[in-house]
Amino acid sequence: MPFLLITTLIWAFSFGLIGNVLYGLDPLMVGAARMLVALLIFLPLLRPRRVSVSARYQLAAIGAVQFGVMYLCYMSAFRYLPSHQVALFSVLTPVYVVLIHDLRQRRFHPRYLLAAVLSVCGAAAIKAQGGPAGSIWIGFLLMQLSGLAFAFGQVAYRDWKRAHPATRDSEIFGFLYAGGALAALLAALLFTPAPGDFLTVSTTQLGVILYLGIVASGLGFFLWNKGAAQCSPGALAASNNLVVPTAMFASLFIFGEIDDAAATELTRLLIGTTLIGTAVWI
Repeated sequence: MPFLLITTLIWAFSFGLIGNVLYGLDPLMVGAARMLVALLIFLPLLRPRRVSVSARYQLAAIGAVQFGVMYLCYMSAFRYLPSHQVALFSVLTPVYVVLIHDLRQRRFHPRYLLAAVLSVCGAAAIKAQGGPAGSIWIGFLLMQLSGLAFAFGQVAYRDWKRAHPATRDSEIFGFLYAGGALAALLAALLFTPAPGDFLTVSTTQLGVILYLGIVASGLGFFLWNKGAAQCSPGALAASNNLVVPTAMFASLFIFGEIDDAAATELTRLLIGTTLIGTAVWI
């Protein structure tokens, strides 16, 4: 759990940075750049001989889904949604974590599902007024596909790591980043109409991209998957929504996506955070 909590604080500011500071840059190119930076950070730690060839491909495939497919959908959602709604529409990820885990194990855990559903209710309570309308449904759909990909990767890596407890995370995590970087780069090259525009980034934007690549993606994904391998599926599911209130708070109040901090906004934030905290406790 400590690894998940640390990562939650790191990721809280990512939504606002992407939606505000990096506004105007192609989101797929930003996602690809983040993954390439993360890969470069972990390449020196990679120890290929510690695992079999088949395991290398398996880990790369997990990374391609968890990071590559997730970034393709997640970053594209910023074309249709402000950053606080991108955070909000990730609320179903805990349900996906529990369902994917139970399907892989051919079991059913009502307590885990209860924790996941409760965390969803908490996240939804934060901004209950107004539902998706018009083209915003595209962003909503993209976030659900992103949640499915991220949930699958968490569960798959958790299962792999528990089957190979002697293998250190840092020695093989580069394979996940390699798969994720390849998938993200292919998506950017295929779906970005003018990748040359990415070369016009400002110094501030370049600094943010490096921060996202080194800290949010590089360190963040590593700590998150490391923590996922050490906790129960229920705690992992509920922890996926810890980032929702923190990210929404940062986007709304720090990055100024709310006109004024009305009492109703603060009340919903408090209620939602309490429900999500209860889900983690369960």
